Order: sequence, then structure tokens, then C-alpha cells
Amino acid sequence: MSRSKALQSYIFVRLLLAPLMLWIIITLVFLLLRATPGDPVDAVLGGRAPESVKEQYRQQLGLSDPLPLQYIRYLGSLLSLNLGTSLTSQGQDVWGEIQKYFPATVELAVFSMAIAFLVGVGVGILSATRPGTALDASGRLFGIITYSLPIFWVGMILQLIFSVQLGWFPLGSRFPLTTAPPPIITGLYTIDSLLSGNFEHFFTALHYLALPSLTLGILLSGIFERIVRVNLKQTLKADYVEAARARGIPESRILFAHALKNAMIPVITVLGLTLAALLGGAVLTEVTFSWPGLGNRLYEAISLRDYPTVQGIMVFFASIVVVASILIDIINAYIDPRIRY
Repeated sequence: MSRSKALQSYIFVRLLLAPLMLWIIITLVFLLLRATPGDPVDAVLGGRAPESVKEQYRQQLGLSDPLPLQYIRYLGSLLSLNLGTSLTSQGQDVWGEIQKYFPATVELAVFSMAIAFLVGVGVGILSATRPGTALDASGRLFGIITYSLPIFWVGMILQLIFSVQLGWFPLGSRFPLTTAPPPIITGLYTIDSLLSGNFEHFFTALHYLALPSLTLGILLSGIFERIVRVNLKQTLKADYVEAARARGIPESRILFAHALKNAMIPVITVLGLTLAALLGGAVLTEVTFSWPGLGNRLYEAISLRDYPTVQGIMVFFASIVVVASILIDIINAYIDPRIRY
């Protein structure tokens, strides 16, 4: 089988498996929510509401129906692209909730990913090009520490130091409460400020974004540092690198034009895994910093037993991860001829 046909077959299989992966995630979320203790009706009406009122509300929500019937009804709603209605947002549909809160999560994720990539790749290159030195050991230690430290703990410590004691960064918001945010164009305050030509708003939004994105980005940078350091060390020992050195090619050109290009191939694969880690880390970061994003909204919905909102946000997150995973696999298959299907 030719490579092009094998690649087409591989893409077809990955696309065929995507709905199955989503269905498994949807089913697990549905069952786990109903297996956990607590009643969403109590969260909405309060524990002192009359039992007759609670039962009427359960029937209205369909929570009194048998579990298989609830499950079939939920799958039918998803097939019609209906994520349901939030129980705790005064009748707001879940898709509207996602549209409202997701831009803040995207902004945090993009800046965090950029920081993680630049710091991780930079430290990985410095460590790999100086093997056996103190810089190499420091790079390994940096990767281990940033990969293992819990985000919520680091976030609280950094807030205590830089926000409470030093007063360098603001707390608990995305923009000053006393100032009107930039006009909504994309939902990303930094981008909207630039599009509207208001640089004062841009630097204000950047100021509020700095501490949470630095926290999440630096802690995720250990993933890139470890991958780049290991692969670049192996690549620098390859025969074609030695041959380039023998021809008198400058070391900097060998590093960036030959070795680093091949060492970065596994990083593309890791990007898909990092996206999943980024979404999980964004939930903890948003809750820790009171960042008004979709992760924080998910935490609130779980606390209030808001079934439709939790299910809708989880399906949305799962869809992003599945699609990103497929795209990363396809891109990796195209650029790396060593991959076999």
C-alpha cells in the first residue's frame, strides 16, 4: 500500500473513532454525575422547600424518570445540538453560557501555551546543548519541579507574594470593575482592545492576565522542556549532525537548521496532550485566581449540581480535545515519514 493511501486510511480510521470516544466520555459524565451524592433540586430550591414542590420540579426537569430514559433523552438532545438549559442561571441555555465564558478561557489558554512553549523549548535547548554541566542539571531540575508542582498551590503562593504583599498584580477579575471593558468583538479583551485602538485597555487587560497565565504557562513548560532536551540530545549525536560538523558548518546553523528541526517533531505530538493538560489546568487556575472563564463556571456548576451545565461544558471540552488530538495526529503523520499506519 502506498504512503498516500495508507495515510488516507489512517485519517479515515481516526475520524471514525472520534464519535466513539465522544460517546464514551458523554456516557461517563452522565453516569458519574448521577452517582455522586446530592440533589440538584436542593441546590436550586434550597433544602427547606416543601417536598411536593421539589417533586414537581424533579418531574419538570425529567429527573424522576428512569435513568435509561434520561440517558436516551440526553443523547437525543445532543444529536440535535441542544446542550440543555442551565438550572442555576435563570433559564440561560448552556450554549449561551459557553459563549459567554469561553473567550476568557481561550485568552488564558493562548497566553499560557505561548509562555509554556517559549520557556520550555528555551530551557530544553540550553540544557541539551550543554550536557553534563550545571546548566544541564538545572534544566532537568526545572522540568521535574514545574511538572510536579500543583497549580492551585503555586497559584495561591504567587497571589500572596505578588498581589497581596507586593501589590504588583490585581486579584479576582479579568478587568477593573470600575472601568467598562473593551467593546466585544472576539471576546478576548487583549485582541478587542487592539482592534478598537485602545492601548490603555490593552495593557490593563494584559496586567490582569499576566499572573494567571504566567503561573499556568511556567508549570506546563516542564512538558516541553523534557521532550526537547531528550530529543535534541539524541539528534545532536546523529550521524548527519557529525557530518555537518566535519564539513565546517557553524554550530549555531547545525543546531537551528538541522538538529532542532528534527527534534521538534515529537513536540507536535505533545501539543495535543498539552491541550488536555491545559484545559484541566485552566479549571484549577481559573478557580484559584477567580478568573471568569469556562473552567470556573464548570466548578460552580459542579458545586451546585447543575447537571445540564456540567454535561454541556464537559462535552464541549471533550470535543475540543478529540478534534485537537486528531489534527495533531494527522499533521504529525504528514510531516514525519517515519510514521507507519
